[in-house]
Amino acid sequence: MNRQKYEVADVFNRHDNDFYQRFSISPEQFKVMNLLKICRTASLGGHLEQCDQCGHERPAYNSCRNRHCPKCQTMVKEQWLNNRRSELLPCGYFHMVFTLPHDLNPVILCNKKPLLDVLFDAVNVTLSRFGKDPQWRLTGKIGFIGVLHTWSQTLMDHFHLHCLIPAGVLSFDENRWNPSRKKFLFRIKSLAKAFKRIYLEKLTRLYEKKEVQFPGNTGCFASPNAFYKLIATVRKKEWIAYAKRPFAGPEQVLEYLGRYTHRIAISNHRILDIQDGRVLFSYRDRSDNNRKKTMNLEAVEFIRRFLLHVLPDGFVKIRYYGFLAHRNKNRCIPLIRKLIDPDAVDPEKIEETAAEIMLRVTGMNISCCRACGKGTMRPIMAIEKPEICDSS
Repeated sequence: MNRQKYEVADVFNRHDNDFYQRFSISPEQFKVMNLLKICRTASLGGHLEQCDQCGHERPAYNSCRNRHCPKCQTMVKEQWLNNRRSELLPCGYFHMVFTLPHDLNPVILCNKKPLLDVLFDAVNVTLSRFGKDPQWRLTGKIGFIGVLHTWSQTLMDHFHLHCLIPAGVLSFDENRWNPSRKKFLFRIKSLAKAFKRIYLEKLTRLYEKKEVQFPGNTGCFASPNAFYKLIATVRKKEWIAYAKRPFAGPEQVLEYLGRYTHRIAISNHRILDIQDGRVLFSYRDRSDNNRKKTMNLEAVEFIRRFLLHVLPDGFVKIRYYGFLAHRNKNRCIPLIRKLIDPDAVDPEKIEETAAEIMLRVTGMNISCCRACGKGTMRPIMAIEKPEICDSS
């Protein structure tokens, strides 16, 4: 017997008023809650479809297209992956993760854009410096993709950056590809120490320019003693940088990208039950050999945790650096391919319709009539939305 399916939107619809009574909410968070509640409903309009064989009709409502919506990521992810497929290099790739200590979480939550920008900048500076350092037998320009994640499996704030890094550098004169060692790119402990130093230097400069607010002091700044005490605390700690086993080839790279790039804090299939003001959901316990477990949270607390991960409007969570940066890749990628393997066949984009993508990914033919199982559903008229809704 199939269990009832639940969505994040169901939690919002049932318990948003309870949440509003206990917590304040930012405009971005309010917009996300509203869009998730009306995603693929009549509130966003759509069109009416009719089967060309049996005449069966059904409404097809528009998606909210918000990047925090569990229902709207599959299509965006597949289109993004298709674009990246044509940019893959014929070499190994490394996957590294840089994590900020939890002592900084309260400050980051009050300053998401500047402090998460610093996370990207610090990782970029760290990797670029290591790529130039002769001791790693590379000495050139590195390239990588950085993907921000802000959550743990239990929806708590956990700020870390996943990096996908080709196994080598382009020489400064752009005449050679200098491959890295096969098993590791850089010594991970040295990388973590450098990352810590650079991040704290950048954070300190922001504070000294009075661009960092502190919890409980909206519009104000903590005393210098409080700030430098925090810096001293996190400086004494060992920061975590993690390197996974290098990928064997391009297909593994695409599999990685599909798993990490367009994730949100929690997907709908992890929500197991909503009952008596509580939400039951599954998670992987990283501290217990990644075992699958369940957690039962008060619905209001579930909403609070979910909203921790709403990013500021316009914040870019996937960024490209070095020879993979947008301003460089059109010139550098063909050049690097020729340097690595002049005879390699360049990967191509796959031209697919939305229906073809869904069939490949889910096995479902969304254009097939569910009534007769033979005909194709065709749009016959628009369904206007009752009021203007911002879907950005």
